[in-house]
Amino acid sequence: MPSATLPRFDLLGWAEEDIAHPYPVYRRYRENAPVHRGAPQEGKPDTYYVFTYAEAVHVLSNRRFGRDARAASPATGAASGPVPAEYEALRTLVENWLVFLDPPRHTELRALLGTEFSPSVVAGLRPRISEIAHELLDGLGEHREADLVEGFAAPFPLLVISALLGLPAEHHEWLRANALALQEASTTRSRGGAGGYARAEAASREFSRYFRREARSRRGGCADDARGDLLTRLVRAQEEGAPLGTDALVGTCVHLLTAGHETTTNFLAKAVLALRAHPQSLEELRADPELTPGAVEELLRYDPPVQAVTRWAYEDTHLGGHEVPRGSRVIALLGSANRDPARFPDPGTLDLHRPADRHLGFGFGIHYCLGAGLARAEAEIGLTALLNRLPGLDHGRQQVEYADDMVFHGPARLVLRTSDLP
Repeated sequence: MPSATLPRFDLLGWAEEDIAHPYPVYRRYRENAPVHRGAPQEGKPDTYYVFTYAEAVHVLSNRRFGRDARAASPATGAASGPVPAEYEALRTLVENWLVFLDPPRHTELRALLGTEFSPSVVAGLRPRISEIAHELLDGLGEHREADLVEGFAAPFPLLVISALLGLPAEHHEWLRANALALQEASTTRSRGGAGGYARAEAASREFSRYFRREARSRRGGCADDARGDLLTRLVRAQEEGAPLGTDALVGTCVHLLTAGHETTTNFLAKAVLALRAHPQSLEELRADPELTPGAVEELLRYDPPVQAVTRWAYEDTHLGGHEVPRGSRVIALLGSANRDPARFPDPGTLDLHRPADRHLGFGFGIHYCLGAGLARAEAEIGLTALLNRLPGLDHGRQQVEYADDMVFHGPARLVLRTSDLP
């Protein structure tokens, strides 16, 4: 039962200051109710929030919990899937995202995509990733002040993913606009009701038409077709009999595009904020670039871009002192788990020399982020470019506006001084 002084936890309705810095809120629950039952809602399944590292790992790695709401509660209408049935295009898209699949479909699709994100493939992409970073900073550095999200952190990963998929760079603004519209249907952005879902449905229809057209243009190509992009390889695999229908192909492309850019955008913006708040760490990182890979891991632990992930109880189970009935929603708070002192000593300290340990910034278990290697490359290259190319990054005032989202967590705007000019 919740403490008399501890209100029912929810991912909705947070004050602006708590969105910007949720960790004191997490700490109160982690210390007093490490597994916390949310407020009951008529006609909806129970929700349990998990705040500790050990329990989060248990939920993310145990087959008693999965991603399919209908498999968890097939006999009721309470859990009808990740999207209401009336939003057909959005539902079709999301139900084909790797993150929402269980084995065996998850296993098949992940195996098909796995080689596309291998260390050798990512290494081959690093020169192009660096080019994109510096091209964006060429424009950003022309201004004394700039919105780091709009000018760099958002277009950078989107252009990388577009290059990976073989999409024209000039489409990136349209792609981002639709990707942001899709986010309107996420757990905490859909609080406005049907309006958010309607915008996401419209974006889903746009994406479906776009990627079906791109796929058609690649069908029946010659074996020596010079295009070696990921979308072309997926089309070829489909033509050669891979278990990948057109809905799954389209859903996979959209998932890679949206998940792959939103998380890196949030990471880069929040990494800059964290380093500005710790100027000694910032100067140390500038002076010793070899610290960058470890610094990225620590920054992912310290303030991860995804704060919460959802699973469903596939059977009656016991969790942190609670009897959790089948069909319940279980939400693992990754941001809280990454600050659990039982796993990370002095977790509220940003320590670029922290010994390597398995944070949950990329999740855990079979849904561990498929593109983690690419995301790390983007984070390392993007962060290094920012520190080297913007000498005024650690000076002057900042204007920060966080998105009203406790899942995909980060600033919607981050206006900074970008030069040393007086």
